[in-house]
Amino acid sequence: MKSKYGWLIYNGGLTSYKFEEINYWYKESAAKMAIELELLKNNEVYSIIENNSATVKLEREKKEPDFILFMDKDIRLAKHLELLGYKLFNSSKTIENCDDKILTYQILANNNIKMPRTIISPMMYKGTVETDTRFIDFIERECGYPLVVKEAFGSFGAQVYLVNNREELLEKRRELLYIPHLYQEFIQTSKGRDVRIHVVGDKVVASMLRTSETDFRANISNGGKMQQYEPDDKFQELAIRASKLVGADFSGVDLLFGEDEEPIICEVNSNAHIKNIFQCTGIDVAEHIFEYILRRI
Repeated sequence: MKSKYGWLIYNGGLTSYKFEEINYWYKESAAKMAIELELLKNNEVYSIIENNSATVKLEREKKEPDFILFMDKDIRLAKHLELLGYKLFNSSKTIENCDDKILTYQILANNNIKMPRTIISPMMYKGTVETDTRFIDFIERECGYPLVVKEAFGSFGAQVYLVNNREELLEKRRELLYIPHLYQEFIQTSKGRDVRIHVVGDKVVASMLRTSETDFRANISNGGKMQQYEPDDKFQELAIRASKLVGADFSGVDLLFGEDEEPIICEVNSNAHIKNIFQCTGIDVAEHIFEYILRRI
């Protein structure tokens, strides 16, 4: 088989070891499959419209890639590359669907996907004010306390908050008034625990249980612990369905535990980190991703 050449595009502002390590991880995994993977920052691939047509220019001349592994959330650049005919994994639409948590829940709605009760905050123009507490009253009636507040855009659980009473709700409402966000019922039966399932194509390739004794979130970046976990058919089927609905080639799906331990969707991540799952299970998700890409191209 002829060897393949691809680009991995990542965010030029994320230069810490945590992110750089993952980029080189993908590069090394690709090399095992005779794929030459070149690492490119999003801010050295310039999107241009000239002579009425879309084009890109690079800091340094590169070969034409057989595919692009797009590991950034620069949706505009992703769409620009697709205009030029490049095949992206994941697509710009998938990245957009997953990056915006509100959009994710809307896409999953009406598909018999179990999710927490979710209330989307109405858009407010900056500088305007809420003249009454009707919306706060509505949230209280629908969700009760405690409840979860999530910003539409965020990673590693950093923009997710637990609100315990009206005073905290009013404070968080004022703080996020002009920021896209949502309100959700708190799944008490899943406090401090969830399941991360990595899906590639239509197959579960790795999974782990995440738990925390100190935080309602189970994210490893917030101090959670991880252990090997074999999800039952219900968890696997829900993860695969959610991944396909957002259009993902690969994804990291987070699931909560309901009252009868039934799976409930928490989030779908289009570019989930793969180091933790490897440390927990010994499974290199990157290898599964490149096997999938080779089949697709």
